[in-house]
Formats: sequence, structure tokens, C-alpha cells
Amino acid sequence: MGVEFIGMIGVSPEGGAARVHVIDGGISADFIVEFSRVHEAAGFDLVLVGYTSGAADGLAVAQHAAYQTTSLRYLIAHRPGFVAPTLAARKFATLDQLTGGRIAVHIITGVSDREQAGDGDFLAKDDRYRRSSEYIDIMRQSWTAPARFSYEGEFYRVEDAFSQIKTVQQPHPPVFFGGSSDSATLVGGAKADVYALFGEPRTALAERMKQIRQIAREHGRTIDFSVSLRPIIAPTEPEAWAKAKDILREIEDSHTYTGKPLDKSGARMMVHAESADVHDERLWMGIARATGAVGNTSCLVGTPEQVAESLAAYHDLGVKYFLIRGFDPVSDAAEYGKELIPMVKSLTAG
Repeated sequence: MGVEFIGMIGVSPEGGAARVHVIDGGISADFIVEFSRVHEAAGFDLVLVGYTSGAADGLAVAQHAAYQTTSLRYLIAHRPGFVAPTLAARKFATLDQLTGGRIAVHIITGVSDREQAGDGDFLAKDDRYRRSSEYIDIMRQSWTAPARFSYEGEFYRVEDAFSQIKTVQQPHPPVFFGGSSDSATLVGGAKADVYALFGEPRTALAERMKQIRQIAREHGRTIDFSVSLRPIIAPTEPEAWAKAKDILREIEDSHTYTGKPLDKSGARMMVHAESADVHDERLWMGIARATGAVGNTSCLVGTPEQVAESLAAYHDLGVKYFLIRGFDPVSDAAEYGKELIPMVKSLTAG
């Protein structure tokens, strides 16, 4: 099994040199292109285009960036409930055609009820997961059905649906999914092509992957895994740890966090953060603890060689995709391409 690297592009250069998030703020067409080209030059395979209830439209961002790059693929975060699944399928199929097969879809069920309400969605989270399951079913049928089809579920009903536009990728673009609740695990294990996980200690992650694989097997499917981590690298290990502590201080000085997790994924990460500052060889949870594990905040700290070895150890568990991003987003993406990404691909080849 090979390895693929996923970055994450922002839409605006706003923010300091220690950014926890990259999709806040306004939008800059030039910055989107610059950020995408940096990832492409660094050897990333995909970039995530994120989603919040106030962020720029991911499909438009990906389309703009794809026209200015040649090989980079775009993993577009998408929340069911706001666009009909048949229309969403045609939108993604159209973009997949126009980009020569460079689109993937990350189904996001929603971090919090409060944020969902900002877009007019008042379903409880467990209900949203059941809706996401139907949404994926209908999108897949739209992408693959050779003739008109009908569907009737709890949340969606379509009659004589058909998409004239099919995807370049066959049978369809990969569908990513994430979440740590029981509802998320059941839906993602049954329906996703790739299950996205945050960076946990390897023993805990291996157990989680085993659980998800079992659900996939029960539905006659196989599943791949993505793990999200924040590498903090420097020429020597002491320099890397000094850099990590500087980033933590800047985040603590410039942001206000309650220290309380927003969701089950954050709660799961906080258990690890509170049990030890460092797990395995160099999985550092200091920023996760300080922020309440908001998003991807587990870090690998060390030299490029040391971090590459840690990533290769995750690959040995069956992880195919690594979503890596730094706290100085553009500079770190370029830095990862100099040694870290080539080293990991060399260690995991064959």
C-alpha cells in the first residue's frame, strides 16, 4: 500500500505565524493559487478545502485552484442538508470532468448544533448522521446508475433521478468521512471509502481502525484510513521542541480557548492529552490540551528523519493518507516537501 499526503489550503493570508485554523477570514484569489502551487511543488497529492458555516464556498475555491495547477487533487469538505444529493452529485461530477479526475469529497456532518443552525439546519447530530448515510447512497447512485432510479428514505425521496454527467474517476471519486461518536463510526464504516481520524497514540488508533474495519466487513466493503497530524520539524530535536513550545506560547497569547472539547472527537483527543504530554516517540499533545483539541491539534515533533519514521509507523498500521499541515501554513507546506514527504514515501515504498 502506497502513501498519499493531504495538505489544507486556506483562502486568505490573514492570521499570524501560529495558526490553528486556515479557513477563517475573507478570500484572496491570488493567495488560493499561491497556496495550492506551494503544495503541488512540495509533492502533496491532495489538499483539503475546508468548510464552516461562514467560510467561502469550497467547490468554487477548488475550481479556481484546480485551473491554476496541473496534478494536485482537491478534497472538498461538504455538509449534507443544504444541497439536494442529486444536485451535489452533478456538481462534483462536473468538476471532476473539468479537472480531469482531481476531485474527492469529504462528508462533514457538522461539528456543533450551534454552527449548523447558522445555515438553518436544526437536526440533532444523530439525525444528521442518518441523513448523511442516505446522502452518500444517493450521490453514489447518481454517479454510477446507468438508468433512472428512485430512492425513498427517512430524509430523502427522489423519483426517476438520473445524472447525464458521470465522473472521470471510476466508479466515482473517493468519499471521505470522519467522527468519533457511535453514530459516526457506524455510518462511516458502512459507507466511506476513507475514514479520517485525528492523530492518536498508535495503540489507541490501531484499536479504532480495527473497529471501523469490522463494520466495513459486515457491509461487504473494505476501507482506507487517513490520519491528521501537525508536524513540527527542525534540523535537531532540541530545536524542534523549542519551536513547538514557542508555537504553544503564541497560540495561548493570541487566542481564547475554553479548554473544553466541542465534539466526541475532541473529547477523545483530550483524554490522550490529559494522560500524557508525549505519547509514543514524539506525539505531542500540548496544543490539543491548550485548545480543547479543536480540530487537528496533535503534533509530531522532531527532525524530518524522526517525524518520517513516526509517520511510517502509522503507515504500518494500515494508514494510507496523511493530512499534514503546520502552524505557519504556507512556509510549513513548502518545508515538508524538502525532506519529510520524500523520506516518508521512500520508507513506505514497496
